[in-house]
Amino acid sequence: MNSITLNGATFAYDLAGDDQQPTIVVLHGGRGIGDRRSDFQAFLPLADRYRLLAYDQRGCGESSLTPPFTFEQMVDDLEAFRQQVAGGKKIILIGGSFGGMIALSYATKYPDGLSHLILRGTAPSHHHEAGAIANFQARLHQAPSASLEMVHKLFSDRVTDDTELRLIWLALQPLYYENFDANAALERTRTLSLHAETHNALFADKAYDLRDKLAEIAVPTLVIVGGNDWICPPDQSRLIAHGIPGARYVEIAGANHPVHIEENARVLAEIGTFLSGEES
Repeated sequence: MNSITLNGATFAYDLAGDDQQPTIVVLHGGRGIGDRRSDFQAFLPLADRYRLLAYDQRGCGESSLTPPFTFEQMVDDLEAFRQQVAGGKKIILIGGSFGGMIALSYATKYPDGLSHLILRGTAPSHHHEAGAIANFQARLHQAPSASLEMVHKLFSDRVTDDTELRLIWLALQPLYYENFDANAALERTRTLSLHAETHNALFADKAYDLRDKLAEIAVPTLVIVGGNDWICPPDQSRLIAHGIPGARYVEIAGANHPVHIEENARVLAEIGTFLSGEES
């Protein structure tokens, strides 16, 4: 693990690959829940051709709990990483789930910082939450330890503390994986650094809505989603792909929200084709 102080916060990050190659920056999902580790491992094979950077966003994982925890601040943090770690050069940006929301926000605020944009299982506005709640109600039988109230808390600023957030996260895990492994979910949840403070602050802000700005994004864009994604359903990725001029859309049947893990080889192949400029 490496660390760096930017914009008054200290960030944990991992780096791999030749520093003479173009830099790929990976943004993890989970507002106060996710961290860089699984995404870094999933995309690590790309480090044979690119410089791969993944970091814990402000208030997430092993990075410092330094407010403010806002979309705008996290976008500015990414720009600071581009300037300080990527040498101010254009980056290839991969964002999944909440990280995809930050990636889209970055693309609208700092368009000159990108060479390519890759989005995985995300949404262009907070309105996706209604669809996720409907999906939960339809799949309630898959997560017998979860409740509708837990899902509403997940999308709110009302989580009591870190312990409650960890328990909600564990209860909802069966919804995220098509081949659910209870022991693996327990270990993931046990070792996860999560922060209710960050979670609540980011969900208190309901201003995120880029639907009217998608047409402004001119950078080559790839949108990938699992066909069974429950929390950021495919209709949200289709909305993004239709809104961004020339965007390429890939929906992988039989995969859920972590499509980059469940169908890792397929996702890496799609990214390789996209970055090489070839058509599948």
